[in-house]
Amino acid sequence: MSFTGLVIVCLVAVLAPLIASVIPRVRIPGIVLEIVAGIAIGPAGFGWVTMDEPIRVLSIIGLSFLLFLVGLELDITLLRGRRLRATGFAFLVSSVLAYAVAYGLHMLGMVESALLVAICLSATAIGIVVPMLTDAGEQSTEFGQLVIAAASIADFGTVLLLSLLFSRQPGPIATKLVLMGGFAALTVVLIVAISAAERWKGLGDHLLKLQDSTAQIRIRAAFLLLIGLVALAVRQGLEAILGAFVAGALLSVLDHDYTKTHPKFHEKLGAIGFGIFVPVFFVASGIQFDARALLSDSSVLARVPIFLLALLVVRGLPALLYTPLIGMRRSIVAGLLQATSLPFIVASVTIGVELHELTRPNASALIAAGLLSVVIFPIVANVLLHEN
Repeated sequence: MSFTGLVIVCLVAVLAPLIASVIPRVRIPGIVLEIVAGIAIGPAGFGWVTMDEPIRVLSIIGLSFLLFLVGLELDITLLRGRRLRATGFAFLVSSVLAYAVAYGLHMLGMVESALLVAICLSATAIGIVVPMLTDAGEQSTEFGQLVIAAASIADFGTVLLLSLLFSRQPGPIATKLVLMGGFAALTVVLIVAISAAERWKGLGDHLLKLQDSTAQIRIRAAFLLLIGLVALAVRQGLEAILGAFVAGALLSVLDHDYTKTHPKFHEKLGAIGFGIFVPVFFVASGIQFDARALLSDSSVLARVPIFLLALLVVRGLPALLYTPLIGMRRSIVAGLLQATSLPFIVASVTIGVELHELTRPNASALIAAGLLSVVIFPIVANVLLHEN
């Protein structure tokens, strides 16, 4: 087993954010540079790195950790009242638009599975949107809370649909619904068990004593929860990403008061995820990116702006429903932020290619559209947000 390729991947993970920080005016997200650098060092570029076993394993853990951290961002308290009604209805409209657009592309012979492409177009990169709102000082405003709620619903909905309709395990949807019901029941049992354990004062005292020692007990328990639910989801015939997302969401709900007794907990989890595993996933996504297929045919390359426009239509237009709550200008900004999507696209097209529901050229075109969305849409949104 060679670790030479992994060394180069780790070097890219270190250099990408450094390069992004020295060109602050452009504000290119680090993950874009990581994927582009992965393309450069992979078979489509200089050919320095291939997907060997160490990179593959860390990449799988990186994807799981990314979905875990996305689930951890889920704030149930945001999903209530008129905010829930507005964002829930907007996601429903978005889903209908997504299938209509994807079906149209399918009828034109541009994509294979209209349903898979519709799911790809329906997600929002909450991991990119939340930091931008925080930097703009908007995270706690009604506008920021509305966008985060919309992104949370979109992420949960698309992960659920992808796991249900495009699992690597063959079988009818009815069977998968039963399996998902079993997964939900076992998750409820886990919630009850964790809640009961939390009420045991003796355990709480030990957790406080060990949480910042070399034991890092809360981090170990969180990682156990992540791997455990991923393993459970796979065993139930569902996608691993569903288990990872549910693990993060579960921790978010059960540990809502973490700021009082262990305020560094989420910070540590973020440091582990974004400091070690997640960058490997993005660089590995670039290594697997089929740039030659994208560039070899002008018709495939022409699909990139079409998919980018589809993202804007599917996720951007429904944001106009927020106008009564936040006004027209901010609704347009919300639409641009909702249309920002990349991590879920990368995950879903990887599954689509494995299931032969998507060709590699189309997968590359969708990822390229996602790359452009995280570069263009947040920049335009930021300008509109601060325009007098």
